[in-house]
Amino acid sequence: MSASLDAGGSRPPQTTDPVPTPASRRRTRERLAELRGPAVPPRPLDARALAALAANPGCRRRALLDGAGVDKGALAARLGSPAPFGQSQFAIVRGNSFEAKVKADGGRELLRLFGVEDPGTVSVPDLSASGPEGRTARTALALREATAAGGWTLLDHPLLTLEVAGSPVHLEPDAVVVDPAGRWTVVEIKSFPMVDGAADAAKVGAAARQAAVYVLALERVAALTDGAEVGHAVLLVCPKDFSNLPTASVVDVRKQRAVTRRQLERLTRIEEIAEALPEGLSFDVRECSAERLEAAVEAVPHAYAPECLAACEMGFHCRSRAREADAVQTLGRAVRGELGGLTTVGAVLGAARGEHGDPEDPAVAALRRARALRQEALDEAGAAACR
Repeated sequence: MSASLDAGGSRPPQTTDPVPTPASRRRTRERLAELRGPAVPPRPLDARALAALAANPGCRRRALLDGAGVDKGALAARLGSPAPFGQSQFAIVRGNSFEAKVKADGGRELLRLFGVEDPGTVSVPDLSASGPEGRTARTALALREATAAGGWTLLDHPLLTLEVAGSPVHLEPDAVVVDPAGRWTVVEIKSFPMVDGAADAAKVGAAARQAAVYVLALERVAALTDGAEVGHAVLLVCPKDFSNLPTASVVDVRKQRAVTRRQLERLTRIEEIAEALPEGLSFDVRECSAERLEAAVEAVPHAYAPECLAACEMGFHCRSRAREADAVQTLGRAVRGELGGLTTVGAVLGAARGEHGDPEDPAVAALRRARALRQEALDEAGAAACR
């Protein structure tokens, strides 16, 4: 965590990726609609899902399903591996109630946390517009006007856009505050408590990764706005202790921003994944049989890791398939990285027993040494028990 909101921001460097033409964008949208099902509305990506996607950039399956707007929860249920997680209705209601309190009366409580005692001096622009493109344009205009005005501005649920694997994703932070210096600060409002000035580390980490996605999206607008600066310190607002009184902590998300940006850049462009698939393949949960959906899912490579169980609705399905393939991915990314070219549990055990594998391979040598040490320990324990 940081001690102040003075942590500066920066503008994103220019990329050399080719800019998709309107025709290519249209073809990609049409292809993704075919994969999702022409009559099925796309499920929008949010910052939480985008942060989870960035945490596993090598998974083409999730990249394609998220890019096409497929309901992964419904798909996993049809495949017989429903994901037993998600926010309860009670938690959603509690979160909405707390956010409404924080933003009540023109955002008085929220602005107090920024040190603004007179909310009447703060501009709260109307961001309503037709469709996501209209709301995104309205948000960008409001940000430019607020920066030029040189005062305090509160943007309630602005809509931002971030390019992910060649496809635009619309993102909606809880709020963005523009200060008189032209700094834009993301506000994350969460309903988990902050007890004695500290909150659950895992929840704060998740909120930081989510806020980092918003920072990246804001930087795209700031790059086109004179005098603008995106703060890398975000304001996390939570209930104080076990009351409903808002309190805040400043969280420095520079590390999360850098990691998320790097991981998103590693994602294979969605159109490349889609073009490699056979014609007629579909993830339409309404129209396709379970067998056809299974074939469609297996046509797209995945990169399962145990962390997927808590972050992706398809995690349990991918785990079962990885287990069937005896893949070492089920043991975790760290173990997988240490084993090099040994891709199955059977191959690992065979190498440890000396049945196959190059003795010069460091992974094979380490496995054989570990097995020898284990056997030595067992022999000593057996001998001690016989005395």
